[in-house]
Amino acid sequence: MPNDRNDTQSRPPRAAAGVGLVQRRAVEELLRVSPVADDLAARFERAGFQLALVGGSVRDALLGRLGNDLDFTTDARPEDVLRIVRPWADAVWEVGIAFGTVGCRKAAPGDAGEGGPKDFQLEITTYRSEAYDRTSRKPEVSYGDSLEEDLLRRDFTVNAMAVGLPRKEFVDPHNGLSDLAQRVLRTPGTPESSFSDDPLRMMRAARFAAQLDFTVAEPVRAAMSGMAERIDIVSAERVRDELNKLLLSDHPRKGLTLLVETGLAARALPELPALRLERDEHHRHKDVYEHSLTVLEQAIDLEGGERDLVLRLAALLHDIGKPRTRRFEEDGRVSFHHHEVVGAKMVKQRLGKLKYPNEMIKDVARLVELHLRFHGYGTGEWTDSAVRRYVRDAGPLLDRLHKLTRSDCTTRNKRKAQALSRAYDGLEERIERLREQEELDAIRPDLNGNDIMRLLGIGPGPEVGAAYRHLLDLRMEHGPMGPEEAEARLREWWAGQQ
Repeated sequence: MPNDRNDTQSRPPRAAAGVGLVQRRAVEELLRVSPVADDLAARFERAGFQLALVGGSVRDALLGRLGNDLDFTTDARPEDVLRIVRPWADAVWEVGIAFGTVGCRKAAPGDAGEGGPKDFQLEITTYRSEAYDRTSRKPEVSYGDSLEEDLLRRDFTVNAMAVGLPRKEFVDPHNGLSDLAQRVLRTPGTPESSFSDDPLRMMRAARFAAQLDFTVAEPVRAAMSGMAERIDIVSAERVRDELNKLLLSDHPRKGLTLLVETGLAARALPELPALRLERDEHHRHKDVYEHSLTVLEQAIDLEGGERDLVLRLAALLHDIGKPRTRRFEEDGRVSFHHHEVVGAKMVKQRLGKLKYPNEMIKDVARLVELHLRFHGYGTGEWTDSAVRRYVRDAGPLLDRLHKLTRSDCTTRNKRKAQALSRAYDGLEERIERLREQEELDAIRPDLNGNDIMRLLGIGPGPEVGAAYRHLLDLRMEHGPMGPEEAEARLREWWAGQQ
């Protein structure tokens, strides 16, 4: 099939050495999944249908990173796919069947014990195209009859390759293999046509740039900038899911920068480009936008191998309250008083609009609210009661707060950075000492609600809550008191309430 791209998307000469390397990787990866893929393909062939490994699965095979999630495309209609896979698969689901996709699970052949092969998760999609009109948030899906047409409607050339099964016929009508070797994102047709079909592909370009460390071709960038407002038609849930994948990638700064530079962030996450505060010779201050991206990268370095979406969101958004709280002081300084409180409220609003889970919104907002608390400890003068309150207020987020606070130091002054690091080392050491002495993770008053009612001779009501809070304050201020002292303090407080 002829290449349907514009001349503006012409590419540099083919990188032959790189192509040869990715082909060898692909062979190795495809041999690993061949027993399952070939068995399934044989069943489709006997039923009179075609089957091909497609899209991200082919791309990842060529990159040597194919997992056990496999994508297939076929000329069989969804009802035919169900008829073929139900007797073969270990489980089948129809969640995406309205869009032509049938999912199933198949155990890997061989020893499935510890360390053995894992189950394969398969998605089989009928040849299709989908497009948004100007008003609907849901794409209209129409089925196709050829693999070439199906590949043309794919988002990027590196995802528009297929391997026909079971004969392992490589299909690449849009030179995706060459683009993969050169690590560049282009569209099979014009980018304007591709993004008109599905505006979410603009965010997907940023996500792939972040995940794969690819460059986005200039015509694609230009189309993203020119069509940025079209992202408004896409549901918040789909935008959120792409943002999550971007943030959890290896190179989130690259994708976020692309979203900001093309104007997409102004539509999907406007608080991020708002951090690019203007600077002038009289009111110099830290570049909040670049600082936030650096904090995100430093937080990732502290994750310890586990990708933490809550931490990454908090790191990216910890200073979003600064634009609203910026003040120019008489002495020429710039202040952002209470930006952490304002920022926490903004986090709740934005993440709520993006349909994040309530518990995640609560955790991210709490981290943003607490991210400056440490700086009251900067000189090492915190009392034990202040350390207890720090631990209590952070609760189960304490480990994340440690990482966020350490990441928030981006100064180039090595002496200042070392002093801050030593101060936080000291705080963590004090937390551990108190934890050993007082079980800090479960700070409670020395008397519980039943004890309070028994000692004061009262029933359930607001007085019990007030007494409990008083005892908790005493516990935070003085540490464990023991039952006898706690009882005396409670009676003393109660006498003052009468």
